[in-house]
Amino acid sequence: MRSGEGFGSSYGLQQTKEERKGMGAVHRSLRPLPGATVDRSPDSHDFLTDVLDGLSRPQKQLSPKYFYDDRGARLFEDICALDEYYIPSAETEIMVTHIDEMVGLLGEDVLLIEYGCGDCAKTRLLLDRLPSPAGFVPIDISSEQLHRVASDLESSYPGLEVMPVCADYTRYYTLPWPDRSFSRKVVYFPGSTVGNFDPLPARDFLDHICDTCASDGALLIGVDLRKDPAVLHRAYNDRDGVTAAFNLNILGRINRELSADFRLDGFEHYAFFNPSASRVEMHLVSMRDQDVHIGGVTVHFGVGESIWTESSYKYSIEGFKRLVSRTGFKVERVWTDERDWFSVQYLSSRGNP
Repeated sequence: MRSGEGFGSSYGLQQTKEERKGMGAVHRSLRPLPGATVDRSPDSHDFLTDVLDGLSRPQKQLSPKYFYDDRGARLFEDICALDEYYIPSAETEIMVTHIDEMVGLLGEDVLLIEYGCGDCAKTRLLLDRLPSPAGFVPIDISSEQLHRVASDLESSYPGLEVMPVCADYTRYYTLPWPDRSFSRKVVYFPGSTVGNFDPLPARDFLDHICDTCASDGALLIGVDLRKDPAVLHRAYNDRDGVTAAFNLNILGRINRELSADFRLDGFEHYAFFNPSASRVEMHLVSMRDQDVHIGGVTVHFGVGESIWTESSYKYSIEGFKRLVSRTGFKVERVWTDERDWFSVQYLSSRGNP
């Protein structure tokens, strides 16, 4: 559930494929100053525009990328510590068990790029074992957490060039380039965040990653698997209410940053599994008729009307392989935990011999 999950419009890529290809040559041009962060994060105008666009739709929605202000990032760390939220423990089990095979496939002297890095807990498993990585580019939309994590990594790995980028990673921008030469670019995309996209935008996003990696690159990705809906219900409706607080925080953030007047006690967290779409949906439901004012615009909510904030698609192994087959990648290895609840998959570019 690293960042919100599901909307093509929310997580649609912002440029055409032709425009993306034209940006490939500029990747070499940016060298950050030591200790500097490349900042490509959305500004308040982007935030307001996205919020008003989402709330004007027949099914109101908010882009889940806006969950991650500093408070939201910390709440997500709390979610990852919950017994009900199985993904972190299942993914860590896979990483610990198969780490030698993974780093063998990734190879030496790679430039490691992580989308939605969060606290980089699992990334350290890779960095501890990767043979002489040329550099690490952590990308996250939460600037406060990113600065903390980058500083910690620089202290823990003094020989590693860490080049943080604060950005919405679904957009296209110039990536920093390390001082050292590298063998190839490898993207790490842990958690269940690929489930954040509807299937067609998911394919587009995988092609976006493939463009970043180039013809000899690779992707190590976490993919959540289909399972008992009761397990999913507990994971997204924890008894301590941490997920509910995380969900409601997006309204609090809109209040804080856009001077809106959402009454958080007027909305309730609601999450359920939609079997026909094979996804968990997360909503905020209005508990009464109410008006909210944002940027000079009045938005009305009827009692029972919801804001769709997140979806998390759950795949079969074959289903995800079919999705990948329509992109520039191919699935080379799949590892699962003992219960087959989660998978980590190694994808290589089709241009990679």
